[in-house]
Amino acid sequence: MLLLRRLPLLAALLGLGLAVPIERPKGKKDEEPPPEAPETGLYYDRYLREVIDMLETDGHFREKLQAANAEDIKSGKLSKELDFVSHHVRTRLDELKRQEVSRLRMLIKAKMDATMDENVQMDHIGLLKQFEHLDPQNQHTFEARDLELLIQAATKDLENYDAAHHEEFKRYEMMKEHERREYLKSLDEEKRQAEEARYKELQKKHKEHPKVNVPGSRDQLKEVWQETDGLDPSDFNPKTFFKLHDTNSDGVLDEQELEALFTKELEKVYDPKNEEDDMMEMEEERLRMREHVMKNVDTNHDRLVTLEEFLKSTERKEFGDTAGWETVDESQLFTERELRKFEEELAAQEAELAKRAEQLQQEHAELQLRQQELDVQKREYQQALLQMEQRKSQKEAPPSGPNGELKFQAAADMAAQPNSDVQEPAPAAEERKPQENNEIQPEQ
Repeated sequence: MLLLRRLPLLAALLGLGLAVPIERPKGKKDEEPPPEAPETGLYYDRYLREVIDMLETDGHFREKLQAANAEDIKSGKLSKELDFVSHHVRTRLDELKRQEVSRLRMLIKAKMDATMDENVQMDHIGLLKQFEHLDPQNQHTFEARDLELLIQAATKDLENYDAAHHEEFKRYEMMKEHERREYLKSLDEEKRQAEEARYKELQKKHKEHPKVNVPGSRDQLKEVWQETDGLDPSDFNPKTFFKLHDTNSDGVLDEQELEALFTKELEKVYDPKNEEDDMMEMEEERLRMREHVMKNVDTNHDRLVTLEEFLKSTERKEFGDTAGWETVDESQLFTERELRKFEEELAAQEAELAKRAEQLQQEHAELQLRQQELDVQKREYQQALLQMEQRKSQKEAPPSGPNGELKFQAAADMAAQPNSDVQEPAPAAEERKPQENNEIQPEQ
């Protein structure tokens, strides 16, 4: 875990040390921008950073912080100074909190939508109570209670981070062993034996490395002094070593600076080019080394090593330990019983996933069937609509004869008189006239 030691205020707020940052010499402020601080690993890391960045801009709050002690910070006494920060800072803090509440609501809704009926009404306030880094009762303004809760939550979560990381790595190793055994089951006897032999050969090759020195021991520090600093081992001086590796010159070695000291030891065991070397194990090794040094050197447990603590550690008997360091691959991380329990949990999860997949497949088939029914109904509707349009068109524009006269007029007239006798249509005037003329025309 890498803590935000590059942000002095954040380190102080989390109880990680109250050293006042050393002012840089004039002319260097603009030449070298401060390195970007690594993430804390907390799920509210961005919110934490933004709140701290904003508080750092207020001179009154920064002054009170430098005068406070760790107990004042952890007890919440410093949080009351929030009432005296500038209006601009308070306004921005209010905005940051509203954004965080909105983000948490979106996460809650996404989780609820994935596990429950969308029609179920959510109690956002009740669900927000699950998050300990802010006050859910007041969702619009950032108050002293919010700062107090943020400090307490971050301190607790960072203290538990290493334990959570170890547990995660243990599960990673069990999964790796489980997959290896499952793969062996899929092979025939001859291939299984060949794979087992290959696995043992890789293990043997991985263990063929130089002796790893105990982290924080004289031999380990002298090796850094010689190979990294390029100095004569016979001239090793703990005080000079401390100043050389206090890279940000704040008077303490933080966790990031300590872990940098173990690079040479880790390179003895792990090479990313080698198949037998697992880089996940290397990071676990780095964490174990840092914890070992902190346990033996950090006497006040503030997760920082002062010069005084460092010098005292070089006077202890353990400083001359030459026995060597037991690497993580040489340690038994889990028992067969723990592995069986882990595999049972995996089997239960796989069964649940299979059940859910079957349900989704069934729902998919039902949706496809419903879609087909809707398509049929749509085609029938379109056909009926087309027929209606055709009938309507026929009624609005009936066909006409060659001279523009309507056909079937007689039939229409007859239809208009349903009770009248059927009669032959009277001859047209033009047809009768010639006959009448013929009748009256005298003979010549």
